Formats: sequence, structure tokens, C-alpha cells
Amino acid sequence: MITPVVEGPLTGPEVDELFHASWPGHRGTDFAPVLARRLLHVTARRDGRLVGYVNVVGDGGVHAFLLDTTVHPDERRAGLGVALVRAAAEAARERGAHWLHVDCEPHLTRFHERCGFRPTAAGLMDLRA
Repeated sequence: MITPVVEGPLTGPEVDELFHASWPGHRGTDFAPVLARRLLHVTARRDGRLVGYVNVVGDGGVHAFLLDTTVHPDERRAGLGVALVRAAAEAARERGAHWLHVDCEPHLTRFHERCGFRPTAAGLMDLRA
């Protein structure tokens, strides 16, 4: 098993490369602003290559939000995603968060339940419209 690392070295181009491999249709993204605004990130590497990533942002208070959990397709179904999220949850707690929120599509509900989340009602507004 690969060990997740909280706040390990990370560059925007590495995240972009992981997203290209993991998310069909991903268009090149400058991740520098994302990394600059995070509360923390957790990474996983195999032979120096980024194969797992999760981002946590905060509200400056007790709420933190899990974003962009991504595992390279070659590393999926081995527990790495759950390990990344659990490491992120513990690190967020250590930084003062009382609540960790996640929004997800219905097919990811079981994954998030394995990570320790419980379903709740939430709202979503598309600001692109």
C-alpha cells in the first residue's frame, strides 16, 4: 500500500497530469491558484510519480471541504482513495476543523461512506448559468 503524505511537495503541473490520466475530457488547468488557497492537500506517489491527490479548503472556522479526490486509474480499487480521504480528515481535524463536508455524485456515495461520511441533504447552485 502506498502511504498518503499530508502537505508533501506538489506542483500544479503534476496535479494537471494526474487529472489528464484520471478524468476523461479534462482540459489543461493552472492549479497554482487552487494550491495557493487550500487548507491542506494529501498526496500519494509511486516511484516519485503523483498517483493520488485530495484537496481540502476551509472557511477560516470549523468547516472544511473535501475536493478533487483523485486516484490514477492504475492505482484504483486498492484502498488508496479511502486512505487519502482519511488522512485529509485527520489533518483537517488537527487544524481545527469540526466538520468535513463533501459533495458528490450519487455513484460515489458508497465510496464516501467507506471514508466515514454520512449522507446529508445539501443544495447546489450552478453559477455558470
